[in-house]
Amino acid sequence: MAARKRSSHKVVKHVPPRRSPTPRGVDREAPEHAARGRRTLSAAVCSFELDPLTYLRGLVRDIPDFPRPGILFKDITPLVGDARGLNIAIDALAERFVGHGLDAVVAIESRGFIFGGALAARLNARFVPVRKAGKLPYVIDRVSYALEYGSAEIEMHRDALRTGARVVIVDDLLATGGTAGAAAALVERQGATVLAHAFVIELGFLGGRARLAPTPVVSLLRYE
Repeated sequence: MAARKRSSHKVVKHVPPRRSPTPRGVDREAPEHAARGRRTLSAAVCSFELDPLTYLRGLVRDIPDFPRPGILFKDITPLVGDARGLNIAIDALAERFVGHGLDAVVAIESRGFIFGGALAARLNARFVPVRKAGKLPYVIDRVSYALEYGSAEIEMHRDALRTGARVVIVDDLLATGGTAGAAAALVERQGATVLAHAFVIELGFLGGRARLAPTPVVSLLRYE
C-alpha cells in the first residue's frame, strides 16, 4: 500500500497581539492560586530593599562632559548589564501596553533597539527598526529633522507597517523629542497610528514631552 504524501504547504496563522504578559512580565491581577513557577514583577522585586524604579535609577550612571563639555550624559550600560534591572525596565514598559491591541513596536536606533526588541517579544508584537540614513537595504521612507546644529535623517522600510496598525515608538531617552517626532512622522506616513511614545529616561527640562503632544508619553525615570 503506497504511503500518502504529506503536503509541503504550511498554513501560516496570524498571531494576535498579546493580551496578557509573558511569564516574565507583569500581571497585577494574577490570582493567588496562579502556578507557583510563574513570577510577576511584584513577586520578583519583593526581596528588594528599594522599590523597582528606585532600583533602576541607581543603575543609571552620570558621565560629566560627554559627549562634549557641559553635557551630563545618562549612561544606561549598567542598567542593561544588570539582569534584574533590565527585566524590571522591560516589565514596567510592557505593563502599560498589555491589552491595548498593539501591532508593532517601532524602535529608534541604536539604544532603542535594546528595549524595543525585548518589549516586542513580551507583547507578542512585531518589531520595526527606525535607522539612520543609509542603513536599510530595501525601499525606504525618510524624514529629516532639526538638530541643535544642523539636521539629521532617519529611515524606515516602506512596507514596515500596514494601514491602521497600532504602534508604540520606543527609545532609551527622551531629550528634545526631535528624533521621536520624526519617527512618528514615518509611522503616520504609512497610515499607522502612534498610540504612545515610551522611554526609559526622560530629561524633563528639555521639553520633549510637550513637543510630542498630544501623543501620550510613558517614561520610567524622569530627571528635572
